[in-house]
Order: sequence, then structure tokens, then C-alpha cells
Amino acid sequence: MKRNVLRILGALGVSALAATLGLMATAMPAQAASRDGICDAGEFCYYFGSTQAGSLSDHVGSLADYGATQPECYEYKGAGSGQGQCVKNNAASVWNRTSDTVRVYYNSDYNASYAFQDFAPGVKANLNSTLTRNNASHQLIAAPGTAYPAKDDYPYKGQSTGIDPWNFYKGQCTSFAAWAVRSRVGVPFHNQYAGQARWGNAKEWVAAAGRAGVPVYNNPRAGDVAVRLGGTYGHVAFVTRVNANGTFEIDEYNYVSADRYSHRTVSVGTANNQFSKFIRFK
Repeated sequence: MKRNVLRILGALGVSALAATLGLMATAMPAQAASRDGICDAGEFCYYFGSTQAGSLSDHVGSLADYGATQPECYEYKGAGSGQGQCVKNNAASVWNRTSDTVRVYYNSDYNASYAFQDFAPGVKANLNSTLTRNNASHQLIAAPGTAYPAKDDYPYKGQSTGIDPWNFYKGQCTSFAAWAVRSRVGVPFHNQYAGQARWGNAKEWVAAAGRAGVPVYNNPRAGDVAVRLGGTYGHVAFVTRVNANGTFEIDEYNYVSADRYSHRTVSVGTANNQFSKFIRFK
């Protein structure tokens, strides 16, 4: 199949009947080399005991799933009670030494449907009664409008078939944009978000947002989903930064190269390389 045809496929979404949201197969990330049982600046740390007591587990960045059994799980590294045990569903307190708010979820995959708890930068605190021993993922959430680092953190890179857990085709622009909203903005977006039958193809997202009560703007802010309405299926991307000259930067999939990541500086407009609408989930 020629590249231009594959690029068009990048805007395709999956109908509600094509897959269930229960599909949650997520590859386990490798243990970070910097994890040493010391809560350094820039890290988010779990403690086995209340009030930052017992063994600790230090983490850089967000984690969608800690793993549940040895030797694959993220474990407590520091000295003290709990050392060597898995972190998942096994923490009582935290210390947030990052510069972002960190959200701890009851469920894996940043799923906020049941319960979560936010910890501001620098905070030492106990997990609440719902989250104590019930921590399954955590996420760094930048303040609205701040710049996001350009990065290819998409968990299905290299895949071009199958359906992701949020119910879009893997490797396509819709799947990556949905992942970025979930992992960077902290909104559990999926193809049936806010009661919609389907958000569908990229060019359908603006209308779906209107029905769902999600605001749409004519100018971007970091954290928005940029939408190109032109073409058969349209295109969506994640806005990482807005520049002083009015241009803005985006992370995207399946535009410059089929089923692959790219980062571009673009402008507002209706040409094929521009975006005219901006969905603000938060």
C-alpha cells in the first residue's frame, strides 16, 4: 500500500461495535536504571508505610502499570519494612519531588473511573483510605497551558494493526492523540468518552466534542488536540507548545511517515499541513 493511502488511514477511528473498552493489554515497561531506593529531586516516591515510613520505591515519569508479581514488578528498593515487595496495591504514603502534580489511580492505565488522588509538587502525604494499598498507576500532570516535552512515548510504536485499549486503531493519529490526552493531560479519553457512541475519525472529533460539552477553540493552547477538518478523514495531533510568533508545535502519528511519530512546528489554517480547530479537554 502506498504511503499516501496509509496516511489517510491514520485518521480512522473504531466504531463502538468493533472492540470493547475492556481490552487492556499493556506492555510492561522496563525497570528504570535510576531507581535506587533514594527519593531524589525530580522523582515520585511511594512508601510502604504511612508518613513516609518503611521501604520506598522511587520513580521518574508516569507509569500505567507496576506489575503484580516478581520478577517483573516495580518493587520497593529502599531499606526498611516492605523492601523487595511489589509496589502495586501496596503503598501507604508518598513524596512528590517532581515539579508536576502527580495523580495516583486506583486502577491501571490512568483509569479515573473509580478513584484517584492528586499530590502537588513537593507534598509529603498519606494515601487516602480508598487508595491505601490500592494504587495501580500514577501520572505526572502538567498545569494547563504549560509546554509539554516533545516525545514518542506511545506504547504501541511499531504496531499498525489491532485495536488499542481506548478503542482506536493502533499506530494511527487518533490512537496517539487519545494516548497523549490520557497520559499527559490526565483525562481518561476513549472512543466513547462522555457518552458518545463514537468519536470516530479525526474530522468527526470536533462535532463529537460539541455533543459532549467539551470546548473547541479557534486558537491553540498546549495540551489541546489540534484537528484538521480537511481531507477524507481529517487529522488530529497533540499540541505541545505555543510559540510567541503564533506558530505552535505538535506531536503526532501517521503523518510524515506511515504509522510513525513526528514532531512539527505548524500554524493555524485550513491547508493540509495546518489545523483549524482545537479541542480542550482540560
